[in-house]
Amino acid sequence: MDIIRVPDQLGTLLRAARIRRGLTQADVAKALGVTVQAVSKLENNAGRASFDRIHRLSLLLGLELALRAKGEPAGAAKPAKRPEW
Repeated sequence: MDIIRVPDQLGTLLRAARIRRGLTQADVAKALGVTVQAVSKLENNAGRASFDRIHRLSLLLGLELALRAKGEPAGAAKPAKRPEW
């Protein structure tokens, strides 16, 4: 399992998206199967999470993920298309 370090701006985006959806940290924790403390750490940029967990969180909060190669300039990545399953 790949573990990623949470970028500084991600916590702010996650918190804003959660609040916009009217969810509490407890709601998010329950949906992801983690503790409230784990959600709080992510929102405060003190946590680490697997890519799978970040992906599930983004789906829950209605966020798109864009990946970029190391050294690629910000803004160069294009959001992945959703599979047509």
